[in-house]
Amino acid sequence: MADVISCSSNSVRFSSSLFTSSFTSSFNSSRPNLSPTSKRVVSISECSPLSGDFVSPIAFRPRKQLTSFKVHAVVAQREQPKWWERNAGPNMIDIHSTQEFLTALSEAGDKLVIVEFYGTWCASCRALYPKLCRTAQEHPEIIFLKVNFDENKPMCKNLNVKVLPYFHFYRGADGQLESFSCSLAKFQKIKDAIELHNTDRCSIGPPRGVGDLNLEALSASKDTLAGSSK
Repeated sequence: MADVISCSSNSVRFSSSLFTSSFTSSFNSSRPNLSPTSKRVVSISECSPLSGDFVSPIAFRPRKQLTSFKVHAVVAQREQPKWWERNAGPNMIDIHSTQEFLTALSEAGDKLVIVEFYGTWCASCRALYPKLCRTAQEHPEIIFLKVNFDENKPMCKNLNVKVLPYFHFYRGADGQLESFSCSLAKFQKIKDAIELHNTDRCSIGPPRGVGDLNLEALSASKDTLAGSSK
């Protein structure tokens, strides 16, 4: 015997033996007649079960109303520093002017100072830089100065910097110890220079810095030009 569900405007018939085989929908005079093969979706709200019409019990659940939510996720992405802006620690200092360079050398005392001259556009500088940062972390007693070539072109030319990356080594009253260009493949040169110059010693006299090269005059002329352009 088939299970029958009676509704207010239509009846839906299910075959319990075959689980579901077909259904017929009959409509009132206000609705067009459909063939038995036509499909119609009957919502639960249209049905009003009548007592005694159920052969087998069927549980009805009220139709749930779907609510759409618009979720706006705002992800705040911090701008990552550029490769040359990443410092290994407090012993790595950015140099933006001649005066900053001279001050850093004078304040270093007897500490070994390694100066890297680099360009933000230099692929070799970028490849070498992570290893230089690791070296700075391994030697907190050494001062590492980073000089941007494009920001300090007059000073770099006076220091005879003609290729990048380029390195200067300074220490106390000895002044400049050596200078050389270095790539990632030749990074051992920097390690050898550190082993040679980073020995315990006491300087007699004030730090010499750049020696006879008059960068003070260069810094003063630069400041004068900057003031006149305002």
